[in-house]
Amino acid sequence: MTNSIALTLAVLLCALIIGDYIVYGAEHLLFLGKKFFGLLDWMAFWR
Repeated sequence: MTNSIALTLAVLLCALIIGDYIVYGAEHLLFLGKKFFGLLDWMAFWR
């Protein structure tokens, strides 16, 4: 992956998260963040 592709994906991801926050609010983003950290803990157990 080149730097330009990585930068494009990072900007796109940030724009989508900001747009989602503006349209729908932060409640489900907080829920997904908690679930993601739970997934990371579960994956660290299997490491």
